[in-house]
Amino acid sequence: MKKLLLIALSVGGFQLQAQQFDYLPTAANPYGLPNPKAPKEIRDFKELIGSCDCKSVSRIDQNTWADTVQMTWVFKYIMNGLAVQDETIKADGLHSGSIRQYSADSARWNVHYYSTVATPSLRTWYGNRKGDKIILYSEQPSPQGNPGFYRLTFSDISDSGYNWVGEWVDKGETFAYPTWKIFCKKKI
Repeated sequence: MKKLLLIALSVGGFQLQAQQFDYLPTAANPYGLPNPKAPKEIRDFKELIGSCDCKSVSRIDQNTWADTVQMTWVFKYIMNGLAVQDETIKADGLHSGSIRQYSADSARWNVHYYSTVATPSLRTWYGNRKGDKIILYSEQPSPQGNPGFYRLTFSDISDSGYNWVGEWVDKGETFAYPTWKIFCKKKI
């Protein structure tokens, strides 16, 4: 494995120490590698790491779904293999991504979402992998003001691809209203 070694430098009175960055993306590992010092959950996204061709469809209203939008969804290890970043490049020009960090203290993923629509702060989802699903929640009332969550679910996760759905659910998760679906196949 090729290692990137930084030599100690003195810049503006600050001393930078030598560090090795073995888990950053390289020509041999273009999506980086999981750092063995990271919590074991860093591997929750292992099948998603890489690039997928996807079809995205979102709801216009209660009875109508918009036309399918082609997109590429790329997942990679960042921060020297201690976190996961994803980025979507959509044919409609509405791109987005997330920074995913696992907190051993709270035993859950903290996922910070950003998009081409600039916001003053990033929305955050929390959750975990359960079998072949990764389920994340962000508190959000329904349009009628009922308490609930916007739930994101990665499902049918395999080395060949995955599915994703964004939906509003009530607090007891007895009612779900999907608003966005994505179907992905790994690029070969």
